[in-house]
Amino acid sequence: MLFSSILILIITAYRCSGTKKTADTSPVETITTNIDGKGISIQVEFLKGESHNHPLMAIWLEDEDGRYIETLYIAKSIGKGIFEHGEKSSGQWQAGPIRRPAALPYWGHQRGIMAEDGYYIPTPENPMPDAVTGPTPSGNFTLRSKSSEATPSVFKLLFEINQSWDWNEYWTNTRFPDDVNYKTSSQPAIVYEALIDINSAQRAYVMVPVGHSHFSGQDGSLNPDLSTLTTAQQIVKSIRVIVD
Repeated sequence: MLFSSILILIITAYRCSGTKKTADTSPVETITTNIDGKGISIQVEFLKGESHNHPLMAIWLEDEDGRYIETLYIAKSIGKGIFEHGEKSSGQWQAGPIRRPAALPYWGHQRGIMAEDGYYIPTPENPMPDAVTGPTPSGNFTLRSKSSEATPSVFKLLFEINQSWDWNEYWTNTRFPDDVNYKTSSQPAIVYEALIDINSAQRAYVMVPVGHSHFSGQDGSLNPDLSTLTTAQQIVKSIRVIVD
C-alpha cells in the first residue's frame, strides 16, 4: 500500500514537470543603430516564435498618416544589396549581389526610392547607410536606436518580417510557377505596427500585425487578411516598444 502511494506521487510529479512551461532563456542580442540621432530614443524588444529561422527584417518610422519618415534598422543583405551566399561562379558560395524585391516590399515601397531596374530596394551602388544596417539577428534581440530629428508627437513604428522557403498549403511553391520573386519569399512578409503618442504617459507599446505585403513585391499594398498565413505568424512571439 505504501509502495503504491509513493509510485503514484512519483508519476504525478513527473507528469506535472513534463507539462510545465519554462521561460525562454535564449540569449538576447543587442543591436544599436543611428547613435548620432538627435531625436527620440526608441527600444524594440523582439522575442522569437517557434517558427523563427533567420528571417529578414526592417524597422522604420512613419507619421500618423502613413508617410515614411526614416529607417531605424534594415537587414544588411537588403540594405546593401549583397547577400552572404549570393555568388557561386567560383564553384563555391561567396558574397554577391542579389535582388530580392519580395523580401520586404512594404518597407521598400513606403521608402519610395526606385532603383534603375524598377525595384524599390537598395542596390550596391546606392545602399542604405551603415548607421541603420546590420546583420540579421539569430534569435531574440533588442534594438536601441534614435530618430534622426524630432518626430511628430504622434507617429507609427513599423516592423516588417519575412522568412524564405516557408511554404504552406495555400502559399505553395507551384502557386505562381512563373514568378521568380515569389519563389524566394513563399508566405508573404508580415507587417507589425505600434501607434505612439509621446505626449501621453505611456512609454511601452506592444506591436500588432496589421497585414501582409505583396507576395512577390510587385507593389506596396498591405493586405489585412492574414488567414492564409500559418508559420509566418509564428516567426514572432512578441515585439515590445519602449520610447523615451
